[in-house]
Amino acid sequence: MSNQRNLIIAMLLTGLLLFGWDAGLRYFYPDMGKKPAAVASAAPSPAASAKPTREGGLGSVVDQAIEAKALNADLNAGGRVKVEAPGLSGSINLVGAVVDDLSINRHKQTIDKDSAPVRLFSPAGTPAEHFAQVGWVGQGVATPNGTSVWAAPAGAKLTPATPVTLSWANTTGQTFTITFAIDNDYMITAKQAVQNAGPAPVSVQPFGLIRRTEKTASVDSWNIHSGPFGAYDEAVNFGVNYKDVAEKGQVNPDGKTNWIGFTDIYWMSVLVPEAVPATGDYRSLGNQLFRSDLIYQPQVVAPGQTALRSTRLFAGAKESLLLDKYEAQGVTRFSLAIDWGWFRWFEKPIFWLLRSLFKFVGNFGVAIILLTVIVRGIMFPVAQRQFASMAAMKAIQPKMKSLQERYKDDKQKLQEETMKLYKEEGVNPLAGCLPIFLQIPVFFALYKVLMVSIDMRHQPFALWIHDLSAPDPKHILNLFGLLPFDPPSFLAIGVLAVILGITMWLQFKLQPAAPDPAQQQVMGIMPWMMMFIMAPFASGLLVYWITSNLLTIAQQKYLYARHPDLKKNVDKERAIVEAAAHKKK
Repeated sequence: MSNQRNLIIAMLLTGLLLFGWDAGLRYFYPDMGKKPAAVASAAPSPAASAKPTREGGLGSVVDQAIEAKALNADLNAGGRVKVEAPGLSGSINLVGAVVDDLSINRHKQTIDKDSAPVRLFSPAGTPAEHFAQVGWVGQGVATPNGTSVWAAPAGAKLTPATPVTLSWANTTGQTFTITFAIDNDYMITAKQAVQNAGPAPVSVQPFGLIRRTEKTASVDSWNIHSGPFGAYDEAVNFGVNYKDVAEKGQVNPDGKTNWIGFTDIYWMSVLVPEAVPATGDYRSLGNQLFRSDLIYQPQVVAPGQTALRSTRLFAGAKESLLLDKYEAQGVTRFSLAIDWGWFRWFEKPIFWLLRSLFKFVGNFGVAIILLTVIVRGIMFPVAQRQFASMAAMKAIQPKMKSLQERYKDDKQKLQEETMKLYKEEGVNPLAGCLPIFLQIPVFFALYKVLMVSIDMRHQPFALWIHDLSAPDPKHILNLFGLLPFDPPSFLAIGVLAVILGITMWLQFKLQPAAPDPAQQQVMGIMPWMMMFIMAPFASGLLVYWITSNLLTIAQQKYLYARHPDLKKNVDKERAIVEAAAHKKK
C-alpha cells in the first residue's frame, strides 16, 4: 500500500512537471524560441513588459519601438557633447549635464556580425531610462538643476585624451563647473567645482545619482543578484532588491558608502566617491523607476574660494580582470561586484584556469571540457577514497548483520560492538560521506563561474552551438529547424539536453538499485526529468554537465575494476531488486 501511494505521488509530480513546465519556462525564459521581431515594421499591439532575462533589456516589442523612436529624437536634437572611447561611446546632455547616452563598445547585443553595441544608458523619459548625474543642492544660493543648460567649449568631445569642462553660473556670483574625464575602459570621472565670486559665503552639498527603470533589469535569482547593490564599510551588499525599495520607498544602507548603484548579471552602473565621508540610499520613484543617491557633507565656500569634489562613475560590463584592476587602483572590494557567492575562494582560481585554457585553445567550449577534466582529475583521489570506503563497508556487512541479530534487543551494546568492529577492521563509516562534502563546493563553484562569467557570453563552441551562454537552438521535435514550426517551450528539447539525459541514465545504471520499487521508478525517470529541466539552460552549462557525467561513468568503471567485489555486490543487489519487482508484477 505504501509503495502504491509513493508511485501515485511520483506520477502526480511527473504530471505536474510536464504540464506546468511550459508556464514555468515562459516565466523564466520568455524569449526562448521566439524570433526577433522587426521593430520598425508593423505596429505592435499593446502588451505588458516581458519577464526579465539573463541579458536584461526591454522585453516588450512595444517598448522597443518607442525606445527606438525616442532615441532618434533625443540624440539628434543637438545640445550634446560626444563621448568616444575604446570602452564606451555616446554623449552627455548639456541640459542638466546628464550622462544619459552610453553604449558598451566591446559587447554586442546579439551574435550577429553587424549587431549594435549593448546600450546601457538611455535618456530620461524613454522606456529604457538609465542615466547618471552629479550636482549640488544649496542653502540660500541658486544651484544648477535638471533643466539648467550648461555651456561647453566649441567642438568639445570627451575622449581619454581630451577631458571636457561644462560650466554654469547663477546671478549671485557663483560659477559651477563639472570636468568629465574618461579612461580606455568604463570609468568616467566627474570633478565638481564651485567658485564663489560673491560677497558672502555660500553652503553647497555635492551629490551624485543614478536613475534607471526596472524594465531593463536582468532576472534576479536566488544565486545571482540583479538590482540595487553597493559596498559599505568595505563589505559588498547584495541583499536589497527592487521589490524591497518599492515597498519601503527608501532604503538607507548602514555604514560608509564605498560605492553604490545597480547591477544586472553582465552589466552595472555605480558611483564611487572620493576618499571622504559619503552616504548612500536607494529610492523608489514609482512607475518602475528607481534611484541610487550618493550624498556628501555640505561645503561652505568663502568669497574668493573654490570648493572641489570628485566622483567616479563606472558604467559598463562586469569583466573580472578589469574590476580587479580598478580595485588595485583603490576602489574598495570592486572585484566582488561580481556575485561570486559563498565559494568565491574556489571560484576565482577556477575562473583564472578557465580563462587560461580559453586563451590556450581559443574555443570556450573546449576550455569548459578541459576545465571539467582537470577539476575531476584533481578530485579523483577523493572519489577513490569514497569507493574504497564503500568497498570496506560492503566487506564487513556480514559481520554487521551478525551483530544486529545478536544484539537486536540491546541498542547500547549493539552500538558499542559496532564501533569496536569499525576499529578492528580499520573502517570509518564517515569516510564515504566526507568526499561528497568536499566535492560539493568545488563543483558548485565551477557551475557558478559559468553562470556569472561574461566571458562565456556570445562564445561559439562547434556545429550549431554559436552562443554558449544561450540555450541549445536546435530542437529535436522540429528536426533541428527543418520542419516549419516551433515546438512549445516545455518540449523544446535540444540535442545537448538529450545527450545529458542519456549520460545521466548510464550513470544511474552503474549505481546500486534502490530497494523500494517507487524509488526505482523515480530514479528511472529522473534523467529524463533533468533533460526537460536543463534544456533551457545555457549550452555551456550542459557541455559542462555532460562532460562531468561522462567522466563519472569512466571513473565508476575504473574504480569498479579496482574493486571487483563492490561491482559484484552492486550487480547482485540490482538483480535481487529487479527480480523482486518482477515477482510483484
